[in-house]
Amino acid sequence: MRVSVSQQQLAQGLGVVSRAVSPRSTLPVLGNVLLATDEGRLRLAATNLELGISSWIGAQIQEDGSITVPARLLADLVSTLPNDTVHLSVNMSTCTLTVRCGSSNTDIKGIDAQEFPPMPATDMTEGVQIKLSEFKEMIQQVTFAASSDEARPMLQGAQTMLSGNEISMAATDGFRISVRKVTLDDPVSKPQSMIIPARALNELARIASDPDGVIRMIVPSGRGQVVFRLDSAELVSQLIDGNFPDYKVIVPRSFKSHTIVSTASFLKACRQAEIIARNGNNVVRLNLQPNADRPGQVEVSAQTEETGSNETVIDATIDGPGLAIAFNVRFLREVLEVIKTPNLVLETNDHKSPARVQPVGDESFLHIIMPMHLG
Repeated sequence: MRVSVSQQQLAQGLGVVSRAVSPRSTLPVLGNVLLATDEGRLRLAATNLELGISSWIGAQIQEDGSITVPARLLADLVSTLPNDTVHLSVNMSTCTLTVRCGSSNTDIKGIDAQEFPPMPATDMTEGVQIKLSEFKEMIQQVTFAASSDEARPMLQGAQTMLSGNEISMAATDGFRISVRKVTLDDPVSKPQSMIIPARALNELARIASDPDGVIRMIVPSGRGQVVFRLDSAELVSQLIDGNFPDYKVIVPRSFKSHTIVSTASFLKACRQAEIIARNGNNVVRLNLQPNADRPGQVEVSAQTEETGSNETVIDATIDGPGLAIAFNVRFLREVLEVIKTPNLVLETNDHKSPARVQPVGDESFLHIIMPMHLG
């Protein structure tokens, strides 16, 4: 293989695939990145057998070929090279990659590309096409609610359902549920349901940079995988096997109180309360106070013996009886951070029942959060 690429593109491509490199593995090749010529471009790829990422960058190909070399070593080297053309060549007899740029010349011992796990070939005419900006927002509004508990692998992913002209995504950790729906331009031929690891979705959002682009999602039959294809990158992830909990059964059908409040003001108050609460019980108390002849108020407060107390009062429109209710302040802050509308509605029944947080004027997103029970 003999290839010439720009230092910036090579560094960017390595940054895209590096998060799929296995840091600790009994297979040395999983700590490597694959470099291979592919139809006039240079393909970089890495995998840990659960997640695989490929990136294609523009290159001048003098001779086709492939090799795998230690990912971190190559990335560290490329980051120190000048902003110039990088010349890559492979000596197959010694399995060595030579990297030349300016006055720098480096030889890196590698492993034969034949030992690299094969990335699945996928029919790009299959699957569904989704607007990239909408899909990234969907990931942002859902995956933060997924569990990090390895004892409950089903909750470490997002249930993704395709039906008709709609895709929906839901995640829960047992204390909160986040659900987002997006309308597809073209309806799917048959309904599908799968659990995609939250980590894979977050990596996809990280590498997807074109705000006007589209993404194609393919679920190959019988492979237990999902493939996401972008213009110059591809992510392949194993699906989580199991049954996702039926979260719809705990969503209240009606609410007694509806509190409309400024998203920015509510978020600021929660951030201030979290400074006090995070060193203690992590509790924020909300006192919803309706008024008949003037705007209602939401009193946001936190108090711990170790740190002190904080209280912020914000105006609100409250329809229904007043209520004192408590939440995990981090959980509440995290959902407020992903709401895009100027105002939101907090819907409640009592201090023990699940509450719903939803953007005003946007029914495509909803969040259910369990209150904290205080003695």
